[in-house]
Amino acid sequence: MEHEIGEAAGQIWRWLEENGETTVARLKQDTKLTEPLVYMGIGWLAREGKIELIKDKRTVKVVLNRSRAA
Repeated sequence: MEHEIGEAAGQIWRWLEENGETTVARLKQDTKLTEPLVYMGIGWLAREGKIELIKDKRTVKVVLNRSRAA
């Protein structure tokens, strides 16, 4: 399972690199990942400090942390 989560994190990171800031719902839609894998991948990237989560009213936006994304 850890391998699948790492693969999901990589897919999410690449999507953010190409497309920029987005919502969790859009990530799920565009990456075709399951909801649990989207959240686990986001958690992986957040733990590594590679993304920032920004609360915007009732949604959460995901954006690459440019100072640590590489």
